[in-house]
Amino acid sequence: MDDGRWTKMSSLIQAKNLTRRYSDHVMALDHVDLTVERGEWLAMMGPSGSGKTTLLNLLGCLDRPTEGEIFFENRLISTFSAQELNRFRRENVGIVFQQFHLIGYLTALENVMLAQYYHSMVDREEAKRALEDVGLGERIHHYPSQLSGGEQQRVCVARALINQPKLILADEPTGNLDEKSEETVLDLFRRLHAKGHTILMVTHDVTVGKMADRQLQLEHGRIAGSYLSPLQAEEDIENFLKRLWELREEGKLSYDYLQKNNFLDHAGVLKYMQAKELLEVKDRKIYFTSAGELRMRDIIRRHRLAEILFSKALHMDKEESAVEACQFEHMLNPDITERICTFFHHPKKCPHGKEIPGGKCCERP
Repeated sequence: MDDGRWTKMSSLIQAKNLTRRYSDHVMALDHVDLTVERGEWLAMMGPSGSGKTTLLNLLGCLDRPTEGEIFFENRLISTFSAQELNRFRRENVGIVFQQFHLIGYLTALENVMLAQYYHSMVDREEAKRALEDVGLGERIHHYPSQLSGGEQQRVCVARALINQPKLILADEPTGNLDEKSEETVLDLFRRLHAKGHTILMVTHDVTVGKMADRQLQLEHGRIAGSYLSPLQAEEDIENFLKRLWELREEGKLSYDYLQKNNFLDHAGVLKYMQAKELLEVKDRKIYFTSAGELRMRDIIRRHRLAEILFSKALHMDKEESAVEACQFEHMLNPDITERICTFFHHPKKCPHGKEIPGGKCCERP
C-alpha cells in the first residue's frame, strides 16, 4: 500500500523559481525550486552566505521573495499582504531562534503565554504543560537569566509549539549550546519529528544534519545537492519498490506514468536506486536488476504477511491492517517473516486478495 510519501498531495510546501535580491549586486537566493513533504525533517546546510537563512525566512513567511512563488498546502502565500502574512505565520509557523529572543523580565511561563496572547488567547495551564513537555516543569517561574543556555532553548521550543504550528523553523538551534545541552535539545527535535511535525532546520553541524530525513546543500544561493539520510533513503527505497511492484501488478508501470504522477520527484531516489544497482533506466524505460527484483519480492512478501498478521491475529479490517503493516514491516527480519508465514499455513493471498510471493518455508514439505 502507498504510505503517502509518493502521492501528489502529500507536500506541505512547494517553492517555484524562488529568488531573493537585496540589490543589483547581491543575489541571496537564485531561482530555487523546492518541495517539502508533510512530516519531513529537512536540514539546510552550506557555508555562510550560501542562502540557508534567506530560504528559511522565505518559507516561514518572515520575508518576501523578489521573484517566484511559495505554496503552502496548495495556497499561494507569496502574494499575501503584510497583514495576511502576519496572521498566516501566527497560525501555521513556530520559530526557534539561535539567539533565543526571550523577554528578560518575564518568567519562562510568561514567555510562553506571550506567544499564546499574540495567537489567540492566554491559557496558563496549557503553557505550563508545554514547558513540562520539554522537561522544564520545575523551572517555569525562573527568568531567562536564571536558566542555562539549553534550558532557554527549551523554553523557545515550548513557545514555538504552543499554538500547534504545522511548520517548525529552527535557525542554528544548537549553535550557542554546550555538548550536553545540545543533545537535550536535539532529542526534543527527534521526538517532535517522531510525532509527525514538519521541521526546517538551518545548521552548520554535519552530525546534526544527518539526523534529518534529508539534507539540502546550498551554495551561492542555489541548491547544490539534496541527500537523504541513510536510514530514510533505505525506507524510501523500500516504499518505492513496493509501489513499483503494485503498479506492475496493475499494468501501469512505465517511466511516463511515474513522471506524470510525481513519483520521481523526491530527493533523487531513482538515481540513488540506480547507484545501488537495483534498477536501470534506459530510453525512458525501467529495467529491474536481479538484485532489485529479489528485494522487491521480499518487501512485498514481508508487507503482505504483516497485513495477514494484523488481520487474523488482531482482527483488523483490511484497511487498518494495511496501515499498520506499513509501520511494522520495516522491523521484520527474514526469520520472523518466515515464522509468520508458517504460523498462518503459508497464505497465498493478502486481505486485499493480492498474491503473497512464496518464501523458502513454502518450499518445504
